[in-house]
Amino acid sequence: MTRRLAAEFVGTFVLVFAGTGAIVFDAANPGKIGHSGIALTFGLVVMAMAYAVGSVSGAHLNPAVTIGLWLARWTSRRDVLPYLAAQIAGAFIASGLLFAMFPAHPTLGATLPHGPPWHSFVLEVWLTAVLVFVVLGVSVARPEVRPLGGAIVGGVIALEALFAGPISGASMNPARSLAPAVLSGSLDYLWIYLTAPVIGAVAAVPICACVQQPGCCASSKEACR
Repeated sequence: MTRRLAAEFVGTFVLVFAGTGAIVFDAANPGKIGHSGIALTFGLVVMAMAYAVGSVSGAHLNPAVTIGLWLARWTSRRDVLPYLAAQIAGAFIASGLLFAMFPAHPTLGATLPHGPPWHSFVLEVWLTAVLVFVVLGVSVARPEVRPLGGAIVGGVIALEALFAGPISGASMNPARSLAPAVLSGSLDYLWIYLTAPVIGAVAAVPICACVQQPGCCASSKEACR
């Protein structure tokens, strides 16, 4: 357990520092990274951490993913709270380091809605549902496909960030949104990014059970009968 929690802590730290750091660095050097660069940064860092720590902890790096995998019975109940704590701790250390480096940045890369908040809420539910659906799908894929799981999940995150980032910020990850929001004081819309990804993760489990092979999501296999 100690190794798994260390892997989740380190993986989430790297994810949040690189991903939100790309937002902060782009503000410090306008035009050097851009929206596409930020989206690719999130996708590539998830891919890298999936291969770096996936064999140790599964590389959840995201409370919503942990909750989805638990509901699908791919993760033990006793692991859920420790994993969430490690992920949140890693995110806060990453945002704390960014704050020490760029204390004048107004949001530290926090996710904020652009337009009506309900648009962002709907998008975050949908984006996270797709992400968790893909994670579960990769988990039950043919053996020759599973080694590509990190690249597939990273690609999905980059894709979703590319098209939805300008509206919702494409968080899909409560830990990634919580830490910079708290440390920068950007709390007005934090509720969207704490609740919508969890709802999306929960919704993905019965969808996976309906689409994938029987027993892929044991807790929801009755949903399609």
